[in-house]
Amino acid sequence: MITIGKLGPGDRAAWEQLFRGYTAFYQEEHPQSMYDRAWDEFQAGTRMHALGAWLDGSLVGIVHFFPHPRTTGSDLCYLEDLFTAPGARGHGVGRALISAVADWSAERGLGRVYWQTHQSNTTARALYDKVAVNEGFIVYAVDLAG
Repeated sequence: MITIGKLGPGDRAAWEQLFRGYTAFYQEEHPQSMYDRAWDEFQAGTRMHALGAWLDGSLVGIVHFFPHPRTTGSDLCYLEDLFTAPGARGHGVGRALISAVADWSAERGLGRVYWQTHQSNTTARALYDKVAVNEGFIVYAVDLAG
C-alpha cells in the first residue's frame, strides 16, 4: 500500500537521494546548497511544498509543488518535480503523488495543477496522458546570469 504524506526531518537523506535521481535523469548537476535550500523551503512549507510516497515503509517517491497567482482566473499549482525510485515504478506511486497534489490544491481553492516534462520522457508521458490533458503549449525560457 502506498502512503502519501509530508516529509519530516528524518526523511532528509532518502529525499535527497530521490531528488538527486531526478536531477540526474535530466543530466543536471547542482551544488549541495541547492538541495539544502530546497529542503529548508519544504520544511518551512510556506512558498514551496513537498510530499513523499512510502511503499512498505520506504520513501520511494517525491513531488515538489507551489501555488501561484493567475491573471485570468483562479490561482494555480505548479507541480515542479516528480520522481519515483526505479524499483517502485509501475506501482501507482506517480499517480498517487499527482492525485495528492490535486487534492491539496483543491482544498485551497486553486483552479488547476499543471506541469511540464521533456518530450522524450515517454515513460512519464504514458502516465500523464492518462491523468491529465496535454494542452499543447510550448515552453520557452530565457536564462539569466547569476
